[in-house]
Amino acid sequence: MSFAMQCSSYSYSTSLLHSHPIRPTLLSFHANYHSKRFNTAPRNHRVIISAAFDDRSSDLDSEIKRRKVVEHVCLVKAKEDLSEEEENDMLDYLYTTQYQMGGVVATSLGRVSGPNPEHYTHAIYMRFQGKENLEKFYENPFYLKVLKEHVMTYCHGLINVDYESEVEDDMLSIFRKGEEFNYGVEFVLLISFNEGALDNLVEHALDSLASLVLGFPSLIVQFTQGLNFSPSSKEYTHGVVIRFRSVEAFEIFIVSKEYKDVWLYKFQPIVRKSLSVHFSVDPVGTKIM
Repeated sequence: MSFAMQCSSYSYSTSLLHSHPIRPTLLSFHANYHSKRFNTAPRNHRVIISAAFDDRSSDLDSEIKRRKVVEHVCLVKAKEDLSEEEENDMLDYLYTTQYQMGGVVATSLGRVSGPNPEHYTHAIYMRFQGKENLEKFYENPFYLKVLKEHVMTYCHGLINVDYESEVEDDMLSIFRKGEEFNYGVEFVLLISFNEGALDNLVEHALDSLASLVLGFPSLIVQFTQGLNFSPSSKEYTHGVVIRFRSVEAFEIFIVSKEYKDVWLYKFQPIVRKSLSVHFSVDPVGTKIM
């Protein structure tokens, strides 16, 4: 299996058919990117986004039918001298686990781009129908064998984060299927809030991030976030996964004043620890099997 095929993913998300205000300082970036990416002037887009929003935030949002899904994120630290053959072996086996068990509805994985303080080298993302499917996954003999023989053989560290979120009850969004999910950038943000942080402050911070993401449909394809309930790792309290349309879209959003302000004023005062990584998802069918 080619690396390009490994990194393809199928997914599920929420769609809003109305436009949202674009923040002034990002307007020029948003317009320029939109014009280059789609060769057209900025216009309203079908917003594909997932989050457990407060029903009071929008009348339209409260009318959208949603379905609960479970997100699984696994980060690993590969040995420094990992060869291309060993890397492909690890990723091939991890990717094909979805075909050996039921309940997996979306998968993407790849080499982490850029440095991170914890030195994680690879990220695996999976979506499950429900918690019971995830529980079976952790106990599945095939997965345990893959973990032992094809992951830990090459890696010396591993962390899991699992959370439940809501996505639009639409097949393309649920399974992350279609042209919009054939390529892009997967961004993973893990957060540990201070033990003394008030629930309303945590909720407000997460809602602020969700509202910000909602404003940039030309940059972002899908977004989920939730409380970590992983039995194997409690290092982080919450997980966030954002699929960007491209590397350029990811870079525009991450360096924007809006994102930096949300993090600085909403998250930083109540966050004990955080970790963010991202990896590219390549187009399907660009390499011979």
